[in-house]
This record gives sequence, structure tokens and C-alpha cells, in this order.
Amino acid sequence: MPPRPRSLRIQLAVWFGGLSLVTLLSAGIVVGGIATTGMEQAAGDDLYRSAKAGADLLAVGLREREREIRVLSRAPHFVRGDLDSNDVRQALDLRKQLSSEYAWIGIADAEGKVMQSTDGVLIGNDVHERPWFIQGQQGPYSGDVHEAVLLAKHLPRPPDGQPLRLLDFAIPVYDTEHRLRGVLGAHLQWTWATNTVQNALPPDAAAQGMEVLILNRQGNVLYPQRRVGEHYARQQLGAHASSVIGADGQRYLSSAVTVDTGMPGNLGWQVVVRQRLFDALAPAHALRNSLIAAGIAAALLFSLVGYLLAANLARPVEALAKAVRDIGRGETQPSFPQGRMTREVLRLRDAIRDMSRALLGHQQELETMNASLEAQVAERTEALSAANRELERLATHDGLTGVFNRRRFDEKLHEMVLAAQRSGRSFALLIVDADHFKQINDVHGHQIGDEVLKQLAALLDAGTRATDFVARYGGEEFVVLLPETQSISEGLIVAEKIRGMVEETAFEGAGQVTVSIGLAVSGAEANTGPALIARADQALYHAKQGGRNQVVAL
Repeated sequence: MPPRPRSLRIQLAVWFGGLSLVTLLSAGIVVGGIATTGMEQAAGDDLYRSAKAGADLLAVGLREREREIRVLSRAPHFVRGDLDSNDVRQALDLRKQLSSEYAWIGIADAEGKVMQSTDGVLIGNDVHERPWFIQGQQGPYSGDVHEAVLLAKHLPRPPDGQPLRLLDFAIPVYDTEHRLRGVLGAHLQWTWATNTVQNALPPDAAAQGMEVLILNRQGNVLYPQRRVGEHYARQQLGAHASSVIGADGQRYLSSAVTVDTGMPGNLGWQVVVRQRLFDALAPAHALRNSLIAAGIAAALLFSLVGYLLAANLARPVEALAKAVRDIGRGETQPSFPQGRMTREVLRLRDAIRDMSRALLGHQQELETMNASLEAQVAERTEALSAANRELERLATHDGLTGVFNRRRFDEKLHEMVLAAQRSGRSFALLIVDADHFKQINDVHGHQIGDEVLKQLAALLDAGTRATDFVARYGGEEFVVLLPETQSISEGLIVAEKIRGMVEETAFEGAGQVTVSIGLAVSGAEANTGPALIARADQALYHAKQGGRNQVVAL
């Protein structure tokens, strides 16, 4: 028995639907692959930027702490005075108050006995076997993170209940004849380092499945606490993320940046930012699913169109078949559908014309939709540009006072040092510190203290030239860069003007406020950024020691 012939309607419906489905699915696979590659690259770039920001912030912070301890070790109380004097104690307490990152600062004599320390903790204890004291006798020392030993009983545990973990800094203290008097040691809160790195991540990092790790030189995890001690293979450094398989068996995008402090005894840490590959490619997966759904819907629609088209093509044939059947039944004068065939052809022509009109209408609708989408894309692009500009402003300006922040100051100082080295023209640096600012906060409250800082920033901005650079250095300290300042006398004029303006201004809620100013001018003795900062910081120290509300230049 011969096979039953297939209907023209079914064949056209299958062909139309199959071809449309294959075409759209092929396009979906290609587009999905391109989108996956692009999204993986973009996600990797984001991870690298976050890791780079965290490593840079941590390196800057470690350099600043090392500089603070170095400057403190050269103070007259440590070089010439008695190591157990109240002046030494006050200097240590003041340094700790100015930088909340410190858990303990103390000085031990050459035999390892603690002579003075912040809050009097560990005075009289023997620390000659502690690594920071042993290494600190030889030169500046930076120690890796460790759990507190002697200090564990004297300092509060972290709020999360985890063990108290510290970072060590130490530096030898010499007298005027370069004889070793003792070792100045400082322990930093480990939470300061972890918070610094964590703040480099985007606000929605947890929602995106992003995680930050800190590794030591051997590749052991230092942070987060739940992974401490785990080994994590150190990655090859580069501006691109790598695809790795984690200990949980999942694939991650991971980017690593070394924390380069530029100090002796670099710790060799790496900041690693990673994200599950599934989370990074979630938009690509959603796009793929949308394309599959669109392909199925289009296949069904085209199948229906094919079936209707086949029906229109079959009607003239059916009319001819009826005429043939009439002849088979004995009709002598069959009625052939010549006229009706012409009408069917015309009807087919009209149908094709109507279909063309319908397709044209769909095309116009698509063009209208495309124009609307392009307008939306332009609007979103402008909004993104505005957001990027705001992010750039936030990255370079202090959120409270509106002047430039510490990060932008470091960049500007570096630029001016390079320009001075090329041109030979010097510039001046002012470090402006609000006197007794802690007392303002204690007496009037932190809100009044914030208003004082805002008004002080406005006075600095008003008392300087348009070419000068004003930034908040940290806490109640501000810095001012004075280009084209060739002598200390020129800088003193500006500094005295600022000091006088502040003294004569009534600060709302706080009354009279004064400032102490340290001035330094670039030159042979201060031809680098750190050297100039150290010189101005030393001048500020003398201004404070000399009674405050004054300008001291070095």
C-alpha cells in the first residue's frame, strides 16, 4: 500500500516554522556567545579595578602608619629625654588619639623593658623576645598580622567576637650620638586593614556574589576570618581576571593585585577579588533564555502563516479536482473553474498585497520601537555619564567639607614635585590643624564639630588664590599647596592671613577657633612629596608645642 500523500498545508507550516526556529536559535547562540564573552571581560575588569583600589588604599595606609611612627621616633622627648617621662607618655597618647587605627604604641629601652606606652598598658613588661623588638633594633620593621599575645588581656575584643589580631611596626630610637636608646613599637588594629580593603568593593558587592580576600606571601588567607589559614594559590598579576575553580568546586572569576608599600620588608600581601562565574554571567543567561523564547514564539507564528498560505494556494486545485470528480460521475458538461481560477489568482494577489502591507506595517512598528529604544539608550547613557562624573567627584573630594580629599592631594603633590624638579621653581606646603578640636567635639558635639570643619574649609578656600590647592588631609587637618612660592616669607604671608582669618571668625555653635600651621617650601632638603610632608608636619609639631595659634616654617 503506497504511503499517504502529505498535505501541502502541513508541509509549508513545518518548513516555515522549522526555518524560522533554526535561524533565530542560531542567531541566539552567536549573540549569546558574544554577550557571554563581553560580560566576562567586563566583569573581570571590574574585579581588577576593585582589587587594585583595595591594594592601593591598603598600601597608602601602611605607608602613612610607618611614616607616623618614624616621625614620632625622632621627637626630642625620645632622642634626649627620659623614656619613662610624662612627655613621652603624652606624645604616645596623642599619636594614638590622632589615628584610631592604633591599638597600642609603646617604647622599650635597649634591654627590652617597656618604659612608656599608650594608656600605661604593659609598662614594665619585658618584650626583648618579641619579634617587633628584635627586628626593630636593626631598623624599620613591618610585621605580618598575628593574634595578640601580651595585649589580649588589656584590649577589648572585636565586636564580632573574633580574636584580636594586630599588625606590628617598629623602629629604633637613637640619641644625638646615634646610640641605640630603645625601640618604638606600634600595633595596628587588623580590622583597619580589612575595612580599608572591604570599602574598595562596590556597595552591592555581596548581592553580586563578590568576595575579597587578603593573602600573605605564602598564599595563606589572612581575611576573611572564616577562611583564615586556608591556602589559596597566588595568581599571576595582570590587568585581567582569571577563571579559577574554588575550594567549593565552583568556578570563579578572580583578580589579584599585590600590596606594594614601597617600604623595607614589604609584606608581600595580595588582595584578591573574586566572583562566581555564574553570577557574573547572569545577564548573558537571561539574554539566552529570552532569545530561545522568542525563537519558539516566532516558529509558532510562522507555522500558522504557512498553513494559511498553503490553504489559499490549494483552493484553485480543489476547484479543478471537483470538476474532475464531476466528469467521473458522468457529467457531460462539467463546469471548469476558469473564471473562478482567475478570481482565486486575483484573490491570491490581493492576499500577497495585504500580507505585504501587513509586513510593512510591522516594519514601521519595529522602526518606531527601535527609535524609542535608541532614545532610551541615549537617556540611560547620559544618566550613566552623570553618575560617572559624580563618582569621579566623590573620589576626589571630601564628602563633609567639599574640598579635595587626601587621595587627590597625594596626586597633586606628586604632580607639583615633578613640575618643580623640571622647572626648578619651588612651591610651598601648609599643614593646617584646628587647635583643641577634640575639645570642640566633646563640649559641643560632633555635629558642631562637622560644621566647624566645613566653615574652616570655606575660610581656607576664600583665603587662597584660585591657583592654590586646598584639601582635607584627615580629621581636623587640612593642607594647602601654594604654587610659584619661591621663599618661606611668601608662604608666611599666606599662612598668617589664613591664621588671622580663622582667629577673627566666629564659628557658629563653637565660638572662637584657632589653627596651628606648619609651613615648608620645596627645595634641595625637601625635593620629594614625603620629605616635604615630613618637614611641614615637623613645623606643625613645633607650632603645637609652641602654644598653638601660630605659624612655624622649616
